[in-house]
Amino acid sequence: MTELALEARIRGPVASALLELQDPVRAKLEQVPGEMWRIVKADAPIIAAANAHLRGMKGKMFRPTLLLLASELEETADGRETALAAVAELVHLASVVHDDAVDHSNVRRGQPTINALFSHQIAVIMGDYLYSKALAELVRLGDLEPLRAFTAASNEMTLGEMRQLASYDALSFSEADYWQLIHAKTASLLGAACEVGALCGAPTYRQAMRRYGDQMGMAFQVTDDLLDYTEVESVTGKPSGNDLREHKVTLPLIAALPQMSAVQRSRVNTLFANPTPVDVEIADVVAIVTECGGIDYARQKGQEFAEQADVALEPVPASAARQSLSDALTYVIDRRS
Repeated sequence: MTELALEARIRGPVASALLELQDPVRAKLEQVPGEMWRIVKADAPIIAAANAHLRGMKGKMFRPTLLLLASELEETADGRETALAAVAELVHLASVVHDDAVDHSNVRRGQPTINALFSHQIAVIMGDYLYSKALAELVRLGDLEPLRAFTAASNEMTLGEMRQLASYDALSFSEADYWQLIHAKTASLLGAACEVGALCGAPTYRQAMRRYGDQMGMAFQVTDDLLDYTEVESVTGKPSGNDLREHKVTLPLIAALPQMSAVQRSRVNTLFANPTPVDVEIADVVAIVTECGGIDYARQKGQEFAEQADVALEPVPASAARQSLSDALTYVIDRRS
């Protein structure tokens, strides 16, 4: 049994669904972690220790999966795709390390973050290191187009984070603000990964795959934000209601706010005025958001983005890789079980 298959068995049906859609690129995907740690290997003991910890966290490898599937659409992948899949995951990992530092998060997927295990300063520098090594690998490969795609996504991710930090009144965060934010922080990198994958083996579908990745990324983040209101820790790897605990405003709350009574709105205001909301406050606001239609609205929007991603696949000819890209949309939307 491979390491990925063992991880899927441990995590249950959601991970098993991911494992199935990875089948067409299984052999290459198994090589990606080795490529990642080749790229970021360093003699410095503190970097080696941080790398060892990150290696043990075992992410889902979703971005490398999409990149590799896109590279197989015409079964003519040119040999760069495994290294570029590693770059995609390193850019994502760098953003995760930075996010945990910015949010002062201590736990991710049930394990201590770099921020908690080492220090805030090391987390910031480690994120910089991962990103710079990813860029160095792109330079080594010597192709301007993947470099252009990944650096544009990284720039958008950074600007998105800065805009979020600059938003002082959380409850004034609009739906338009939310769409801009999740495109920057999530969809931009998924779009870049799919585009770069196409560049490695199916350049005819470069724009189609960029569109697919963008829309997939929007559906992915909407669903992720929805899970924070609807699922327990064993599914998401983080406490249910954690966004509310951290005073983060996402689509379910944005959609529900205009439908709230004055009394309901005052209870939301009370939670956001409390620096350390307790579980009963969070459960109360989750119930209000549900009653006011925020959950249903977010679920509908996530489905709409997934449908647009599926439309982007229409020009792509039938193949095992294309089928997996279509199945990936179901996986993203159905992460409730």
